[in-house]
Amino acid sequence: MPTKNLNFYALNPEVAGELGNNTVLDVTVHPPLVSKLHYELGAWLGDDLIQSFPCFLATARLSKDIECASLGGVSFAPVQIGLSATFKALHPCETIPDFVWLKVFGQAGKDDFGLERNGRLVVSEPALNVIKNLTLNHCKISLL
Repeated sequence: MPTKNLNFYALNPEVAGELGNNTVLDVTVHPPLVSKLHYELGAWLGDDLIQSFPCFLATARLSKDIECASLGGVSFAPVQIGLSATFKALHPCETIPDFVWLKVFGQAGKDDFGLERNGRLVVSEPALNVIKNLTLNHCKISLL
């Protein structure tokens, strides 16, 4: 749902890993187009929103909150999650929540979720409020 007369924010979420070997992407365009996402966790610090250019991931609980709030400009898709050897060594007993691929298709500054040309995530104030209700300790947030 488009929002009007609200603030918008640029988010730079925690980079908790990198694109895995099973990711399928087209690098002939910028930002690259990803058709299958494999995310290899390397050093997740607990945030419900994470990234690795050009993709964003949300925990299942965050995706439910976004859907319940009827926020626009985003959909969700499955993601393959792997754990790096470093992650396993540093966090041998860590329980990883279910993650989903947060696929942003909205227009930055107009929809609740949007991407700027450089791939930066932009969210409306209502979207930010939903995200901040969960864990977002390692995300840089700046007002546009």
